[in-house]
Amino acid sequence: MFPEVIDVMVAAMHDYYGNPSSIHAQGRKAKAAVEVARKKIATLLGCSVGEIFITSGGSEANNTALKGAVLDLGLRTIITTKIEHPCVLRSIEHLAQIVPLDIHYLDTDATGRVNKDHLKEILSRNPKGSIVSIMHANNEVGTMNNIEELGLICTEYGALFHSDTVQTIGHFDFPLAETHLHFASASAHKFHGPKGIGLLYLKGAQIKPLIDGGGQERNIRAGTENVASIIGMAKALDLYFANMENYERKTRSIRDYAREEIQRNFPGVKINGDVDGASLYTVLSITFPGNSVSDLLVFNLDIEGISASGGSACSSGVQKVSHVLAALDPEDTGTTVRLSFSPLNDLSEIEKKKKKLKK
Repeated sequence: MFPEVIDVMVAAMHDYYGNPSSIHAQGRKAKAAVEVARKKIATLLGCSVGEIFITSGGSEANNTALKGAVLDLGLRTIITTKIEHPCVLRSIEHLAQIVPLDIHYLDTDATGRVNKDHLKEILSRNPKGSIVSIMHANNEVGTMNNIEELGLICTEYGALFHSDTVQTIGHFDFPLAETHLHFASASAHKFHGPKGIGLLYLKGAQIKPLIDGGGQERNIRAGTENVASIIGMAKALDLYFANMENYERKTRSIRDYAREEIQRNFPGVKINGDVDGASLYTVLSITFPGNSVSDLLVFNLDIEGISASGGSACSSGVQKVSHVLAALDPEDTGTTVRLSFSPLNDLSEIEKKKKKLKK
């Protein structure tokens, strides 16, 4: 986390210890702090304060959106891709066990970008009762979709539009009210906020809570609010928006340097995604030729003190074949490492990684 985020969270734990749902003075004080944070978040994200609902993170937000669309709004056609985050794919699989669903998987190109013509084709055959769920940027290979264009297509055919925007909120400025999105999600730890807190952007849809209980979050999400983390999320987002250009420039330069050094020192590696096009500047997915050494690459890097991933960090603690890479290139037998970058990194860390990789 950013040090400034830790500071405001520690202060919040001292100052706002009341239950925000209580009517006594300390409760009202905590409630007011939550609403100030919510207003700040809504302003930064370019939407109404009434469209921001606090969740435990992106997985809960995506689950709430999809299950609400199917179980509460009665939508029975889901259009998505095979390279979505597991919280989206497994939510859809779970829903298909509850109600009959017509599920369509969109074609993507080799980088992971959605085929818009295929989306139009499917929507033309399913004009009503559809929800489209397409991630803004892939969490493994970094390829970004144009959600403004996709939103216009959904609007043209009368479909609801959900996007997993966990990887992009905070890193790119796209006012949510201008995207034609009905649902979007965010996780604070993706922009150096606290873990276990996030949000759901919900526009014009009446859905029931995924978690039953009290009437918190305007009856959308029950449970006592995590005041300090909500304040921390707002602070982290504020820091990113205030420094977005500088953060992007620094992070992109570090990622690009890492890419150049890896390609120069390790012939035969493949860079996944669309690094030279619309892509996350925070992620680099590299496939090394398959052999006995590369098979243990992530494990060995961890031993050397380098935190790398073989796929989605949220999927499990067990190294397994990435469903994203398997969908994009089923014939690839190499070993893939995903490196993540932030403005808190520096070039000396890249030199360290390079030396460890050479081992």
